[in-house]
Amino acid sequence: MTDTNDPLHGLHLDTLAVRAGISRTAEGEHAEPIFLTSSYVFDSAEQAAARFSGEESGNVYSRYTNPTVRGFEQRLAALEGGEAAVATASGMAAILSTCMALLKSGDHVVCSRDVFGTTINLFSKYLAKFGVTVTFAPLQDIDAWRSAVQANTAMLFTETPSNPLCEVADLAAMSQLAREHGCLLVVDNCFCTPALQTPLSLGADIVVHSATKYLDGQGRCVGGAVVGGAEHMNEVLTFLRTCGPTMSAFNAWVFLKGLETLRLRMDAHSRSALALARWLVEQPAVEKVYYAGLEDHPGHALACAQQSAFGGVLSFRVKGGRDAAWHCIDATQIMSLTANLGDAKTTIVHPATTTHGRLSDAERAAAGITGNLIRVAVGLEHIDDLKADLQRGFDTLP
Repeated sequence: MTDTNDPLHGLHLDTLAVRAGISRTAEGEHAEPIFLTSSYVFDSAEQAAARFSGEESGNVYSRYTNPTVRGFEQRLAALEGGEAAVATASGMAAILSTCMALLKSGDHVVCSRDVFGTTINLFSKYLAKFGVTVTFAPLQDIDAWRSAVQANTAMLFTETPSNPLCEVADLAAMSQLAREHGCLLVVDNCFCTPALQTPLSLGADIVVHSATKYLDGQGRCVGGAVVGGAEHMNEVLTFLRTCGPTMSAFNAWVFLKGLETLRLRMDAHSRSALALARWLVEQPAVEKVYYAGLEDHPGHALACAQQSAFGGVLSFRVKGGRDAAWHCIDATQIMSLTANLGDAKTTIVHPATTTHGRLSDAERAAAGITGNLIRVAVGLEHIDDLKADLQRGFDTLP
């Protein structure tokens, strides 16, 4: 139930990004403090017992209670429209924590085949050791998802837009499917962030993030987060308390500051990415461009309906196969050759041999990851400089 007495109730996202999650100490500091402590001192043995048992709220040990981490969790939950959030050590730790907390041996998962390569490995290799089975389905084919659901399906997992082909899932249709079969819909919202898309408002049960990406925005720290209803988040927190994939206080502070400029950055990333995508379409050396902001993208109409903009990530196929793709990447002088994304600095990468390199040939083929595919995460540089940087490679292709 919404607390109308909450001073943050009804505020816009830009305000929540700056004001939510602030709890000042007796010192009256304006900026959020960093609580760099492993443990906390109790007033009495009785209080210590009450804290450890959960009878009294308060800090116990920074593996699962830290004021700076809690501030980040509260702010992100407010932006996503969730009841609670749990911060984790990385984006993959967020997915792992969600699965370990909410799945059991014998459960089945339907997962988009278009997710991040490491996510595929987590489901198909490691969770399989614990008796969790997975079926991978095409992201945009809701009938295929419906056919993949089994009597023991406990979770639908998707990433939208997808990495790296920017396909778009119909979250309303997927949430309806999840409700029909009594399973959870978990959405990786890394590419859009709550600045552009709020999956919980479209019927998702849980949102996961790699905070390393746009929530930070400058490539400084690694972290993750899970957002959703209080009951589910309590289970995730219990797993984190037991197993310890914890976010550090310093990283949480960095992410808190990153959230303050999230809307501004996502708008800028989206504008430049759309401009670069339209320019790439016109280049003779480019075979195909994948960006939901382009009118001929198969997910364009859906993205317009459930996103406020199209994000900063695009990919394209260059004519000439893997060698041509490597040549274009190596010719750039401004873009950073790194697999990370969501940075103020534009990054460029060859997915088939990096982010999706651990997949089998068949898995890469199913996900559309070809040797001539290049992914660009557009940063905050001037768009003309980015075009010129890619043109260096195009001009020197054989």
